[in-house]
This record gives sequence, C-alpha cells and structure tokens, in this order.
Amino acid sequence: MFDNLTVLFSSPHYTNALPFIWQGMQLTLIVTFVGVFIGFVIGSIFGLMRLSKNKIIYGIATVYIEALRGTPILVQALFLYFGVSEFIGLNFTAIQAGILVIALNAGAYIAEIVRGGVESVDKGQTEAGRSMGMTSTQTMRYIVWPQAFKRMIPPLGNQFIISLKDTSIFAVISLGEMTYLMRQYVSTTGDPFVPYIMLCFGYLIITVPSMIILRRVERRLDV
Repeated sequence: MFDNLTVLFSSPHYTNALPFIWQGMQLTLIVTFVGVFIGFVIGSIFGLMRLSKNKIIYGIATVYIEALRGTPILVQALFLYFGVSEFIGLNFTAIQAGILVIALNAGAYIAEIVRGGVESVDKGQTEAGRSMGMTSTQTMRYIVWPQAFKRMIPPLGNQFIISLKDTSIFAVISLGEMTYLMRQYVSTTGDPFVPYIMLCFGYLIITVPSMIILRRVERRLDV
C-alpha cells in the first residue's frame, strides 16, 4: 500500500499540476475578492433598506435577500450565465458571471449581517447623536456605523471563506478557477487521486490562514 502511494506521489507528471493549481488559485482569489467587495456594497445598501420603515423599500430588500438566500448558488450561476445572457442578448464571460454571482449571493447574506450589526448597537447611541443636533444620516455615519462595523467583521470574514469555496461551483460555466483547471488536468492525465488531493490543499492554503487571521481579529475585538 505504502509503496503504491510512494509511486503515486513521486510520479513526475504531478509536478506539472502545480501551474494549474497556481493559475486557478489566482483567478479564484480575484473572483472572490472582487465579488465579495461588490457584495459588501450591495449588502450594505440592502441591509440598511431592511431597517427602513418604508414598506416599499423594506419589501424590495426582503424579496432580494430571501430570493438569493433561498436558491442554490449553482442555480444562480446557471441562470445568470445561460438564462439571463440568452434573454437579454448579452453574453457574460465566465469571469464576469462568476464575480456577479458571488456579489449578488454574498450581498444577500451580508445584508443580514449589516442589519444585525446595526440593530446590535444600543438605541441610546442614536438618541445621543440626535440630541447633539446630528441628522439621522450623520448619526448613522459617525456613531452607529463605526460600532456596528466592528461587530460585522467576524461574520464578514466567514462569508469571505464561504464565497471562496463557492467558486468551485463555477466549473459548470467553465470558469478557469482551481476546480475547473484540475478537472481538465485529470481528464488529460487520467489520474484523479493525487491531483484532487492537491486541489484540496490548494483551498486549504487559502482558507486556513484566513481562518487564523479571523480568529485573531475576533480575539482583539473581544478585548
């Protein structure tokens, strides 16, 4: 058994898989960072809309959040890349579709993070700002939001890791991230065992440091 494993891992063509992992990792990180950043902007807007007393604004935000959170990201990717492109006659590239799906999907979850973070700030803070003559916008910007944002950081970090792993789904739309490229490599070599182990390690190389950083941030925030 051990001899077989030694032969597997020492086979020279597995070193040829490293460029595939590296290339896919770069695209995975680009799609994740850009998508989550846009998702944070979208989520902040819709999260604040969920706090609105206007029923129309609240309703629009609720429909968006529940629709995106209630459907699988795989379905969203297929719908956007194939369905929407066909319907409006605009052909998205795989990268554009991947970023947009991550942004919209993450935005729905981030909206709830934002809503929860703002609501966690004591209402006395808002009353204090208003008593100082601040408008509601100024109170949110200078008093409530800074406190709420600190509380959002841990769940935002978790969402980043979730979104990063979700990029593996985009192999179905031929986005050249790690999973897609390694599937192509395996189909060429015919040896799936070690390349897929390398793929797992590729994701761990990104997610484990992210989780360590996230825990340190959480400890600092607790202090």
